[in-house]
Amino acid sequence: MKSYFKQKNNKIICLILFIIFFLKTNSYSEEITGYAKVIDGDTIIIKGNKIRLYGIDAPEKNQICSKPWLSFNIVTFNKDYECGLKTTNLLKKFVKNEILVCKKKSMDRYNRIIAICFKKRRDINSWLVRNGLAVAYTKYSKKYIINENDAKKEKKGLWAGNFEMPWEWRKKRK
Repeated sequence: MKSYFKQKNNKIICLILFIIFFLKTNSYSEEITGYAKVIDGDTIIIKGNKIRLYGIDAPEKNQICSKPWLSFNIVTFNKDYECGLKTTNLLKKFVKNEILVCKKKSMDRYNRIIAICFKKRRDINSWLVRNGLAVAYTKYSKKYIINENDAKKEKKGLWAGNFEMPWEWRKKRK
């Protein structure tokens, strides 16, 4: 009889340890909550944690894009603008004085937390892509493709003019 209870206790202990391990390693088990300092269009810092927004890529701070400035019938004149700086500033404005909740997905090679962040339950990553301020980073996730397609159709943000994909822009500057 003692052997039966010992085996049963061991199984319960193993189950408890497995559940604890699963919760610790579950991609959504760790949340970082607090006010954000915006570094650029896809990177923030909360309580000393550098967080890269999951599944999206925003223009770099010094990246230049162009947008229509003046049109006559079939001729359009474009004007250059600092699209990376614009995205950074709009993200700052969007999250200003708001507590964010970031759900950790993983870590990247630069030791940044990869996360989906929320402002009052609103997915910030999605908001950036949906407004044409960032693009879906399909190399890592397909999650925001629908948001990107909507922004393209409505010619929002980057999609209103000409731009180079952020990862291509970075590759040329290495």
